[in-house]
Amino acid sequence: MASIPICPLMSAGNEQSVVCLQERCAWYMTGSKTCALYVMAHNAIMDIKSKQAEKK
Repeated sequence: MASIPICPLMSAGNEQSVVCLQERCAWYMTGSKTCALYVMAHNAIMDIKSKQAEKK
């Protein structure tokens, strides 16, 4: 079962999640079928985790 993609930008601050517009959105990357904002946030989290692991 495929999950419904949620728009992180339009959903921020709203009580209800807003569905991603996919190809009709400037932030949607059709090649990876992912939101560019999600990719940037994921990469930032992974970078923070690796820096925290280095300090240990």
